[in-house]
Amino acid sequence: MGAAVKVTAVNFEAEVLKASVPVLVDFWAEWCGPCRMVLPMVEEIALELADKAKVCKINVDESPDLAGQFDVASIPTLLIFKNGQVVDQMVGALPKARLLEKLKAHI
Repeated sequence: MGAAVKVTAVNFEAEVLKASVPVLVDFWAEWCGPCRMVLPMVEEIALELADKAKVCKINVDESPDLAGQFDVASIPTLLIFKNGQVVDQMVGALPKARLLEKLKAHI
């Protein structure tokens, strides 16, 4: 593990739903300013928690079906999956400490 994994409908089940560790999923888009603010934090979290959790990114423009499936109306939206289920949701550009706190609660 390590860096955040790019996820699409093709690998979503394997990377997120069947993961053996909690997964932080960042729904984002290139044109989204707050998303660009969150991205470096998401990458840092991927490295810091590489042995305890997985971090994935889903571009909503490339995977609108996944965004719709999880009712992502605003971006960035960050979902935490555990055992194939959404266990937490955060919307907006939150501080890294808050993202870590939320994810660590599920490890």
